[in-house]
Order: sequence, then structure tokens, then C-alpha cells
Amino acid sequence: MALHILHGWRGLDAEAKGASIALGNFDGVHRGHRQVIAAAAQAARALHVPLGVISFEPHPRRWFKPDAEPFRLLNSDQLGRALDGLGVDRLYVLPFDAEMAELSDEAFSREVLSEGLGARHVSAGFDVTFGRGRSGNPLSLQTFGDRYGFSVSIAAPLTDSKGGKCSSTAVRQALHDGDMERAAELLGRPFAIEGVVVEGNKLGRTIGFPTANILMEEYTRPAFGIYAARTRLADGREVPGVAYFGRRPTVDGIDVRLEVNLFDFDEDLYGQTLEVDLLALIRGDEKFETLDAMVVQMEIDKLAARRMLMPEF
Repeated sequence: MALHILHGWRGLDAEAKGASIALGNFDGVHRGHRQVIAAAAQAARALHVPLGVISFEPHPRRWFKPDAEPFRLLNSDQLGRALDGLGVDRLYVLPFDAEMAELSDEAFSREVLSEGLGARHVSAGFDVTFGRGRSGNPLSLQTFGDRYGFSVSIAAPLTDSKGGKCSSTAVRQALHDGDMERAAELLGRPFAIEGVVVEGNKLGRTIGFPTANILMEEYTRPAFGIYAARTRLADGREVPGVAYFGRRPTVDGIDVRLEVNLFDFDEDLYGQTLEVDLLALIRGDEKFETLDAMVVQMEIDKLAARRMLMPEF
């Protein structure tokens, strides 16, 4: 059964209610999030009900801090695919607006979880907060579950191989540090940016490095620099390559760009949606004195990426 996406929590049909629901922001569907979803799935099987996940749009962080730096780890399409792959039946996209922000923890439990969604079970993380002023916590969720007719499970903390907390904040920090290995460990997959290919200034073609320029949208910003990358095309093919993320200081660029050079590839990609895995940071961004000097370094970077991604090369 394909993932069914439902918007809002009022006026849902009876068949859209009654799921075992994972509660959280799920802005990365990282390993910690998957643990919460797995607990909801276990309850769903025991209760013989569908498995649901709650997501908020916009993200509460964007609502309270509209000028915050971009912070998304997934776009909506990636979120849907990730949840579908985990066997989730329903994604409840709830509007985070002034009304939602003002609901107390009890009102959220009663009006949204119980009356609106008809939740049979709610799974959450050990550090969950909800309701006005983030007043709700795991203990109050269990109290309100008893009061309003849904069972509750709370997932234990999950750590990485270094003993650090598995969280979206930790993923963002790893990306900002250019530590793609740790980011992938926390996420359970490589960090990937998905976007539409748009026209750039076509400088790459003039210097022998044609690139696909991809819109960044609201993704968190990884470290500026050169990456070994793997790109999924719209038709499902995967192509190794080298990616640049930054402002192009050598040519006095201003806007942040993701540019991908696909190895042994020469097809028109304008207007297509690509997904780019940033697998390893080869080097940080730098400004070169001349274009020729930059091209020499790009050849070195391309060779390094080939050796990482194509051992037979």
C-alpha cells in the first residue's frame, strides 16, 4: 500500500482516523526518528491498525524563527519516500500556524491526537516536547494518553559510534563540519540534496567541466567545498561525479550553489529533478588567483573523487 498523505486534522473521514502514530518533526528521518517510527509500527501490528506519522508544515522552527538560516535535511518528496520505505501508511501533515502554536499540551493531546486523528497509540522520543511553550513532555503525553484514550510508548535515547546523541542537530553539525561519514552514520544513509537543474552562467563548459546547477531551496548548508558525489537521475540511473558547494569565490560569486559534474556523461538535464548524495568532502572551498590554477586543482579533485567512487579506475 502506498503512503497516503493527509493534510490537517479537522474533519477527517472515519477511515482516515485510528492509526498508531509516531509524533515528532521527523525533519531528517534519521536513526533516532526511525526508532520512534518502529515503536509505532510495533503497536500498529498489535492493534491491527494503520501506521501513521505526524509532520508539521511549516516546520515549527521556521514559524518561531522566520529569519533562521536554512535547516532542512529533507524536502517533502524525500520525506515521503523515506516514510514509504519504512512501511508508513499515513502521513498527517499538520499546519503549524498561530492556532497550533497556542494549543496547550493538553489541548493538543485532546483536540489533535484524540479527537482530530483518533490516535490509538502515540510513539514519541525521550526528549519530545509539544504544546504552547513546549510544555508537554513524555510524562505528560502518557498522562494525557490515559485521559483521552490512546496508549503511549517512549523511545530510549540513541547514540552514534562515538557516544553522541542521534539528533537532527547532530546531523546538521556534522554537515557544517564537513564530516559526511558521521552525518551518514546518524542518518543511516548519505546526506542528499534534491532539486531542479537550472541554467547557470555556463562557465564550466568553457573550462572543460560542465555542471548541473541545482536549486538549494531550504536545505541546511554543509561545509563549502568539493565533494565526491553520487547523483540519481529522474529515470533512476545513478552516476558518480564530483560536486561543488559554495559561492565560487574565484569568479566573485555571491549566491550559494550546488554544482555537479557527472563523470562520463553528456545529456541535457535542464528542468529535471536530481538527487545528489554528498559522500565525502575532498577539500574546503578556496579562491584561486587565476582560472587556470582553479582548473588544475579541479582535475586533481576529479581524480580523487573517481578513486573514491570507482575503485577500478
